[in-house]
Amino acid sequence: MIDLSPLEGYLDEQGKFTTLPGKRQKKKQLLMLQHLASKIDIGAKYTEMQINDIINQYTAFKDPATMRRLMWGHKLIKRTLDGTAYWRE
Repeated sequence: MIDLSPLEGYLDEQGKFTTLPGKRQKKKQLLMLQHLASKIDIGAKYTEMQINDIINQYTAFKDPATMRRLMWGHKLIKRTLDGTAYWRE
């Protein structure tokens, strides 16, 4: 279980992230990305649309493309070269 208390200012009443922490907030941004990645089942393969749906369940700002790229960039998720499949190891 990930402690989200450092991110309280980024969560709404439903527990969804309202904004992405800025570039200077690297620890908070990584914590948010780790939390989102934890919602992806290990070993399961997902389409881009399915990953977007998972991200949108936990974010109010609806920018799944950025969140996918950041999770991939931090090596929290993997993907095929063409972006048709995503997974977490």
